[in-house]
Amino acid sequence: MKLQGMRTYDHDEIVDVVVIGTGAGGAPLLARLAQRGLRVVALEAGPNLDPEDFTNDEVEAPRINWMSERLSGGETPTAFGPNNSGFGVGGGTLHWGAFTPRPDIRDMRLHTGSDADAGADSGADWPIEHADLTRYIVKVERTIGVSGPTPYPWDAERTYLEPPVDRNAPADLMALGCSRLGIRATDAPAAILNHDREQPHHGPRRGSQNLGSIHQGERFGTKATTANTYLPAAVAAGAEIRPDSMVHGIERDALGRVTAVVYRRGGEEFRQRCAALVLAGGGIETPRLLLNTGLANSSGMVGRNFLAHGAVQVWGRFDEQIRGYRGYPSALISEDFVRPADASFVGGYLLQSLGVMPLTFATSLVRGAGLWGAELVDALDAWRYSAGIGINGECLPRENNRLVLSDERDEWGVPRAVVTFTQGPNEKAIDDHAAGTMTSILEAAGARETRVLPRTAHTLGTCRMSTDPGEGVVDGDGRSHDIPNLWISDNSTFPSSLSANPGLAQMALALRTADRMLA
Repeated sequence: MKLQGMRTYDHDEIVDVVVIGTGAGGAPLLARLAQRGLRVVALEAGPNLDPEDFTNDEVEAPRINWMSERLSGGETPTAFGPNNSGFGVGGGTLHWGAFTPRPDIRDMRLHTGSDADAGADSGADWPIEHADLTRYIVKVERTIGVSGPTPYPWDAERTYLEPPVDRNAPADLMALGCSRLGIRATDAPAAILNHDREQPHHGPRRGSQNLGSIHQGERFGTKATTANTYLPAAVAAGAEIRPDSMVHGIERDALGRVTAVVYRRGGEEFRQRCAALVLAGGGIETPRLLLNTGLANSSGMVGRNFLAHGAVQVWGRFDEQIRGYRGYPSALISEDFVRPADASFVGGYLLQSLGVMPLTFATSLVRGAGLWGAELVDALDAWRYSAGIGINGECLPRENNRLVLSDERDEWGVPRAVVTFTQGPNEKAIDDHAAGTMTSILEAAGARETRVLPRTAHTLGTCRMSTDPGEGVVDGDGRSHDIPNLWISDNSTFPSSLSANPGLAQMALALRTADRMLA
């Protein structure tokens, strides 16, 4: 994005707020604070990228992903690299799929609203109201441009200003299978423009180009990112964004309040003074920084309660070519299974149609199905004839699912994150139920064979919000229980994973936290 001519601040100047991270958690908050007249500086570990350099080439595209090594363990280790965090001004929104369902009210009351006799295993409630979060979600949808169907089958009061994007072939096949089985499905809400739009402080954004490669970065502005929405607004209001700036230290005064952050840029060390600090680095980098500095952890909850959405996929092979690399990859949704009537597990899942690029498909076959050699090549031959369906499924916190620090250090001299994750009985039950559902849909649509690919997605819960200081790291507003001028605005604060993808909810939480800071 364009940073020329932006306001800058001296390192010795005590700015009102430093924000670490420019993705879904940092950017909306940065814009809101700057627009209210605060002196704000955002520090981004990754570079400032020119959208013109984004490419459909899957080999080159990972430069927008956080590729610095993270160590992963457990019985079902989560995959990092292109599967998760972003790297650059815009954070994870540079590579996100822009799939933007809203959180279900039942997912925010997972513990008290559970019918299962699961005790502590029924998850945690959110210390905020669904209606309050939804009010901010509507603001985000209007700002970034979310397309979707009106009316919406699972929420009669919901409206979208943008009509839905065109369906691709995998969406058509999922719709056919759902129709034959009596499952409701509709066009998916997506942060994809259907018509050309003039974005304030950014400029023109083009209507849908039917690109299947949006996970590799998108050059036309069709997909909303914080780099073409909130960050230009923040800079216009006086915020400074410093790319290539990796924070590794936090300084405090005798009273324990944050006074400065220490970061590395271009091989040099810098120190920025501040009156308040917001961590918005995501579910891995935020707890990693807190563990490295030993801060905000009187509860012992920093790094604990790691959550990863169930994201099992089922792929069907059809007789005719599907060409699932064309069109918006996740153009159809079903929320009929957010609370399946025949299920005994806690929570549920939503369904989304899947298009896919070839290298991503190959990686999924290796990781999910364990294919290699001739068997992998044979499976790849079916790529053009394949359509998929995937889930976003609830995940419950477990004692041993956590993030700790390694003795090994990264290129910035910071201990690497070690994430241990093992799916519990509830997650396995959701995956099994979903795999059966998706297989039935694809077979009803005419698939002659199917393949189940287990996987997980997203990194959540490692600095969760709580009413009780002993049960979390921040309160419902995002303020640290321990340090009054330290805030967290990212998906590490999620008490439960939700069955909705986290991006939209996180942007809404960021605006809400900004308002609490301004109150």
